[in-house]
Amino acid sequence: MDMRCGTDQWDPDQWDIEALREQLARTTEEVRHLRARDRSRPAVAMAQGILLERYRLRDADQAFVLLRHTSQRCNVKMRSLVDAVLHTPRPDSMRELWFPGRVRQRAPQLPALRLNGDQPPHRSGVLRVVLSQVLAIAGTDMGNVQLADPAQRGLRLEHHTGHPDDFVDYFAFVGETGTACGAAATSRALVTVRNVAEDPVFTDGARRTILEAGSRAVHSVPLIGTDGACVGMVSAHLPEPSGELAQSQSALLTEIGRQAGRWLAWYEDTLVRNALEFLHALGRRPELLPQRGA
Repeated sequence: MDMRCGTDQWDPDQWDIEALREQLARTTEEVRHLRARDRSRPAVAMAQGILLERYRLRDADQAFVLLRHTSQRCNVKMRSLVDAVLHTPRPDSMRELWFPGRVRQRAPQLPALRLNGDQPPHRSGVLRVVLSQVLAIAGTDMGNVQLADPAQRGLRLEHHTGHPDDFVDYFAFVGETGTACGAAATSRALVTVRNVAEDPVFTDGARRTILEAGSRAVHSVPLIGTDGACVGMVSAHLPEPSGELAQSQSALLTEIGRQAGRWLAWYEDTLVRNALEFLHALGRRPELLPQRGA
């Protein structure tokens, strides 16, 4: 069949296959971002309402500008800032500071990750290194990082590599039961699933989604904060059923989980609270906010 668009004949041999692949990858990433934005929209709306009332802002748009400007200036993700606004006890509106008398701590060291704690902290970068190190130890290139959501009592997917969209959508948020990561978060200890197809830890839906993603075994490493709470999770997915990890591997993964967890707890207690202080100061002076389109 002679397929034409205008006067040009479609010739597959002339297509730039690599360019098409790059375009498909960009489109897939855009769709993923749109899905993530849709999932976070209700929380953003609730945070806007809180700020609108607290600082007597003009409207919801001005509350969004306050969130966005704070996120950008303080280098804190919008979702992290929104969660902090929703779940941190409100400030005394008569005080200039949200957290008067707060003592700021230095960033903890991360020797197991070969990162210097004095380097400019960037949470996404640290989490990518954590995932990379865990995958290297487990001997796979498929895995993900989740962060704890205490308010909803579960784990929220933050970063991944090697997972298809169905996996990302299904595990965007998981509760305390029905998955290896949920079991590891509850026990606050490394959990190994040697054969996903047979292990009873999974619900039918979770098992089916993991198997369809090409995973047959999982190592889930909890990230433990200074108070002993699970603040996140790193899971390494293997393409074949696996045996138990060697003792040296388990010890190193556990130490990575401890160091990364302490760093994440510091990040929340220090940098996220710095962002809340900035937001509070600017919220009390809304005339200094930039315009929505600025």
